[in-house]
Amino acid sequence: MAGHSKWNNIKNKKGKEDTRRAKEFTKLGRYIMVAAREGGADPEYNPSLKAAIEKAKASNMPNDNIERAIKKGSGELEGDSFEEIKYEGYGPGGIAVYVTCLTDNRNRTASDIRHAFDKFGGNLGQSGCVSFMFDRKGLLFIEKNDSIDEDELMLEAIDLGAEDIVNEKNGFEIVTDTEDFDRIRDSLNESGYEFSIAETLFIPQNTTKLNDDKDIKNMVKLIETLEDNDDVQDVYHNWDIPFDIEE
Repeated sequence: MAGHSKWNNIKNKKGKEDTRRAKEFTKLGRYIMVAAREGGADPEYNPSLKAAIEKAKASNMPNDNIERAIKKGSGELEGDSFEEIKYEGYGPGGIAVYVTCLTDNRNRTASDIRHAFDKFGGNLGQSGCVSFMFDRKGLLFIEKNDSIDEDELMLEAIDLGAEDIVNEKNGFEIVTDTEDFDRIRDSLNESGYEFSIAETLFIPQNTTKLNDDKDIKNMVKLIETLEDNDDVQDVYHNWDIPFDIEE
């Protein structure tokens, strides 16, 4: 289980929806800009840009925003220059945390990330200290509705070569090899399935439980603080999120 979809469901219920979406669109815009700058503006010849666009569409980002970000990245419109930085460390209780960022100010971002780790009982580590605990995978999440036949979906996903399929509380989580991700996503999409998550990401090889209430609260605050930072694109961790945390 990726755990990513469970946290997605939790954070989508918290805070003001318009504020959350505005921040999400800002991050997605940066992601698209960098992909277009590094590989060109045509998604058919730029896999990174295609993945960024699919992720934006899964988050219901308006097409105008997507096109504007592509033009900024390709130089058709003026835009800031961002670089990718990754941070690794440990959260409360020794939870492995892997943070990816796109920033126009390396010093500011490093200071903010370190402060978040220090404030909530973690510590920022050296490059490589936790990344080996994660594998790059494709993740598709299909929210449950009355029109979806669970057995039919699982059989189709298995036939297409999915590595893992999990029936979660709110939907179906499908994990793929990165090389198979585009093909499986497109095939399921052609079959009429829609995704609330469709992206490649880092999935932990093993997960760790937190039993101390203070550690659990600090872990939630650490993730939320990192995700609230405009420079942070994604926060990955190996915390085994308890089922009752939404409550």
